Amino acid sequence: MTVPIEASPAERIAMAIGLLGEPVVAERAAALLRGEDQGDEFLLWVGGRHAQGVLNGDPAMYWPQVWGARALLYAWDDRAGAAVEHGLGHDAWRVREMCGKVIVARELAYPDAIVALLSDDVPRVRAVAARALASIGEYEHVVQLQPLLVDPEVMVRRAAERALHTASTRLDRQIDI
Repeated sequence: MTVPIEASPAERIAMAIGLLGEPVVAERAAALLRGEDQGDEFLLWVGGRHAQGVLNGDPAMYWPQVWGARALLYAWDDRAGAAVEHGLGHDAWRVREMCGKVIVARELAYPDAIVALLSDDVPRVRAVAARALASIGEYEHVVQLQPLLVDPEVMVRRAAERALHTASTRLDRQIDI
C-alpha cells in the first residue's frame, strides 16, 4: 500500500494501525522516539509529506522523534511510556513538548519529570508542563506551578492559571492562585 502522505497524522496512523495493528505501531513509534531507525515507509506513516525532507537529508534530525511521540497520541501500548518519559529530557524542545502532550493525552504518571520542565527555556514546553501537571500531578507537584503565574510569556501564565484551577477541582483541594 502506498502511504497517503497528504492525509492528517490521525488518518495516517489509523491506516497504519489497520495494516500493522496498534501494538506494532505504538512500539515502532516508541522506537522512533528513542532514536531507533524504523525504515523509510514507517517514517512516511508518522511524518507524512514532511518526512520526505528527512529522507532527502534534512539536517533537523529530531523530527522522527517528534513524529514518533505524536503517533503515540493515536496508537498506544503501555510499554511506550518509558520512551515518552525519556523524551521529556530530549535536547530538542519540540520532542519535549510533544512528549508532554502525550502525557496529558495518556495521563501518564511522570510528575517529577514534568516538574523539571516548568523551568524549560521554551515557553511552549513550560505551558505543556503546566497542562500535564493539571491532569497528573499531586498537590506537591501542582503548587510548583505558582511561579509560572508571573512568567514573562502570557501563554505560560494562562496555562498555569488554567492548570491550577483544573488541579484544584481534580484534587478537591484549594490551591492558592
